[in-house]
Amino acid sequence: MKMYIFLSIVILLALFTFFVINLPVFGKLPAGNRLEKIKELPNYQDGEIKNQSFTPVKPEGVSYWDMLSKVMAGNKDGTPKNIIPHQKPDFSNSEQLKLTWFGHSSYLIQVDGINILVDPIFSERTSPFQFLGTKRFAGTDFINIEDFPPLNIILITHDHYDHLDYNAILKLKNSRARFITSLGVGAHLEHWGIESERITELAWQDEISPLANISFKAIPARHFSGRLFKRNQTLWSSFILKTKYNNLYLGGDSGYDTHFKEIGESHGPFDLAILECGQYNKMWPNIHMFPNEVALASKDLNAKYLLPVHWGKYRLALHNWDESVNGVVKSSFDLNVDVLTPQLGETFNLENNLPKNKWWINL
Repeated sequence: MKMYIFLSIVILLALFTFFVINLPVFGKLPAGNRLEKIKELPNYQDGEIKNQSFTPVKPEGVSYWDMLSKVMAGNKDGTPKNIIPHQKPDFSNSEQLKLTWFGHSSYLIQVDGINILVDPIFSERTSPFQFLGTKRFAGTDFINIEDFPPLNIILITHDHYDHLDYNAILKLKNSRARFITSLGVGAHLEHWGIESERITELAWQDEISPLANISFKAIPARHFSGRLFKRNQTLWSSFILKTKYNNLYLGGDSGYDTHFKEIGESHGPFDLAILECGQYNKMWPNIHMFPNEVALASKDLNAKYLLPVHWGKYRLALHNWDESVNGVVKSSFDLNVDVLTPQLGETFNLENNLPKNKWWINL
C-alpha cells in the first residue's frame, strides 16, 4: 500500500512539474529554421551562444549558494523608503527626437512621427510568477500599456524577465507595432500570439530599415539569455538606432568589455548612449556593469550624453536602491561625461532643458 502511495505522489509531482515548465510565461526555445540560423552564428559553440570574451556567470570561489543566501538576506536599503516621484509624459507626436523613461529599462523614443517602445516591462514583479519576487517600488505604477500612443516599433533586447514581460506582450500583441529583437527571441513572441510577419530578428551586425529615415543595427553585448533551465539559446544584443538627424546607442544588459570601444570607433560618435547601470554585484561581475564602468563605457562609445537606466523600479541585486545612479553621476563627473537623470515619466529632448536634477536624493 505504501508503495502505491509513494508512486502516486511521484507521478503527481512529475505531472505538476511538466505542467509548470510548459506554462506559456516561459516561452518557447528556438526550433526549425530559427534554430538553424542560430547554429550558423560564429559565436555558437558547444550547443549554446557565447560572448565575444570568456564570460563566466560567477567568478571562481563564488558558489550558487553564496548568491542565493545573500539574495535571500537582502538589503533593507535596497528599496526606497518613500514613493518614487514621476511626471506626466508628453506623448504628443514629434518630429524632433524626444524620450520618456518609465523606470528600469523601459523607455519610449519618439522621432520623425515614429513611436518606439523599448523593453516594455510593467508587471508588479520581474518574475514568471507574480506571487514570487520583490515588488516594484511604490509610485512606479503610474503608466499602463493602454496609455501609450499608437506604437510603430517595439524593440526587445533579450529574453530575460526584466526585459521581456509576458503580461506586457499579451497587451501589446493587438497593436499594429512591428517587433524587432535579437535572433531567437521571436520563438517566445510567436508562442504568445505575435504573427511571424510582424517579427524581425537580428544577429549581431544585421541591420534593418523598417521605416523611412530610421534603421536598427544589432551589435554585441556581454550578457546571457534564458527564461527557464537552458541558457544562451537566444541572442542578447545592444542596438544602434539611426534617425534622420540622430545616432543613438541602445545598450541592453551588458558587462564591461572592449566591445564598447570598438563600437565607438566604428559607429560613433553617438548623440546619446542609453546604458544599464544597476543590478550589479561582485558575485556576477561580468554580466552587468559597475557604476564607474557605465561612465567609462559612455566615454568609449564617444557619446555626447549618457542616460543611465536599469534602476529606479525594481530591486534585483544587493546594492542600495540609489547606489548605482549616485556612482554613475560621480564617475561621469570624474570622466567629463555628460549624464542625464530624468524623473520617471519625464519627457525630454537633447536640445534644451536637459534633465540633470538629483531627484532621488532623500527618498
